[in-house]
Amino acid sequence: MREEEKYTNPEEQLLYLQKRLDEEDTVALSELFTELDILSIARTLESFPTKTRDRLWEYIPEELLGEVLAEVDEDIRADYIEGLSASDLEQIVKGLDAQEVAEVLDVADEEIKTSVYASLDQEIRAQVENLHAYEDDVVGRYMDPETVNVKQGVSLEAVQRYIRIHHLLDDESQQIMITDKDKRLLGTLTLIDLIKQPQESIVDEHMDPPYTLNDQMKVSEAAALLRSKELPFVPVCDSDGLLVGQLNAADVLEITQDDADMTFKHMSGVSDEEEVFTPILRSAKSRGVWLGINLLTAFLAAFVIGQFEEVLDQIVALAILMPVVASMGGIAGSQTLTVVIRGLALGQLAGNNKQWLYNKELWVGMSNGLVWALVVGFISYLWFSDPLITLVITLAIFVNMSLANVSGVLIPLVLKRFQIDPALSGAVILTTVTDVVGFLSFLGLATLIIL
Repeated sequence: MREEEKYTNPEEQLLYLQKRLDEEDTVALSELFTELDILSIARTLESFPTKTRDRLWEYIPEELLGEVLAEVDEDIRADYIEGLSASDLEQIVKGLDAQEVAEVLDVADEEIKTSVYASLDQEIRAQVENLHAYEDDVVGRYMDPETVNVKQGVSLEAVQRYIRIHHLLDDESQQIMITDKDKRLLGTLTLIDLIKQPQESIVDEHMDPPYTLNDQMKVSEAAALLRSKELPFVPVCDSDGLLVGQLNAADVLEITQDDADMTFKHMSGVSDEEEVFTPILRSAKSRGVWLGINLLTAFLAAFVIGQFEEVLDQIVALAILMPVVASMGGIAGSQTLTVVIRGLALGQLAGNNKQWLYNKELWVGMSNGLVWALVVGFISYLWFSDPLITLVITLAIFVNMSLANVSGVLIPLVLKRFQIDPALSGAVILTTVTDVVGFLSFLGLATLIIL
């Protein structure tokens, strides 16, 4: 790449790519994809729509295709694999580790998957089949099945010799795991202890009690634990205590990113698979479900308003001010909902601290409700010069904002108890509650006080 055309951020890189594509500068494009690392290539592909992405595939070095496919979003991977034969895919996954092969084959149909299985090294095949046996949302599906482990009772010198002969240590290795003859995990040995302790001593004398994750634990729960303990590496065991793999720093980061991405998407009613350049029909379909649900809740709010047709006909000012009540309650509830969902994702809410949070948000809602009720009431009086309307909207704002904060706590906690993702449906339910309570309190108070 020419020196004057070097870029310093992702946006400049995209502009550079677009320019080279427009000019059909194949030399520059090939050079760029040779220089980029795997993660950068994957993120670059995700930054273009399908047709442009198909053109860019041609410039990715063949030896990197497998690693890139394992890294890109699932939708992109599925679109690319759809046009490949079993023999093509066999060549692409050759040389990949079990985790990467499992990611690539996860979106292939069963016939092609079976054919590729047969071409794999026996050990890699067993590991891939084991990974695919797990559900998508458990730790076992994310773990690295390759571990550095030695049997109890051996000397540190023997361990070092064994590791050197077999070239076992790599960038992912954090600790050496000590197991019994049945591969039951007994403890872990740090690389520092392996080097600095007397070499004639045995591993049992220096191993630490292991902190482990169960292979069937939900990924979201594991992510919360790993974040709270700041662990870059954790052994993974099955229900019998047998070592089945490990979570490395990269796996922990992937879990955390996936968990954050899903939470963010769910809060907006977007499916897990949708990305910026997801095709039009697929995006429309995934969003349409929640738009339909939202429409039903909107009709529920409209039904509540319809019960007060008489008071609205007589006092036009109420119709003007009505959106203010619903909007203030909606914002207050959303703020609380966001805080609570984040607390649940980080594993910070359990036991009696839920009651503390409930009390706190009630007082926050009442405090802000009082302040902003007075502000809105003052503005309403200046606008309409009607003390009764001022009283009605002041009380309604206070009631709705107070209950909105309470709802922002209760809704995600109740959904969590019923094993429903609060991020997926919490916002829709909260909007319904704040709209209904806002309109009901505002128009109900107007009926009682004014008519």
